[in-house]
Amino acid sequence: MPESNIIYVGSKPVMNYVLAAITIFHGNIKEVLIKARGRAISRSVDVAEIIKNKFLTDIKVKSITTGTEMLRTEDGNEFNTSTIEIILERGGD
Repeated sequence: MPESNIIYVGSKPVMNYVLAAITIFHGNIKEVLIKARGRAISRSVDVAEIIKNKFLTDIKVKSITTGTEMLRTEDGNEFNTSTIEIILERGGD
């Protein structure tokens, strides 16, 4: 998937990510990937649900993938964090 179709969810307000996804879909793109890790996972789920239930009702969840990433802190310690990838697909062909 092209990098321009990926939304990385972080600590910004949910509606910022919703607007970004809607903008991508209005560019005649069929799929958007929403990625998050750690505490932003619940925000990414909120983004997907708001898009498909409130704004673009022809959007379907194509897939949800969960996983774990190992991250390294500045002092060299390693820790695991959960990840999620949600692919939203526009129907109506």
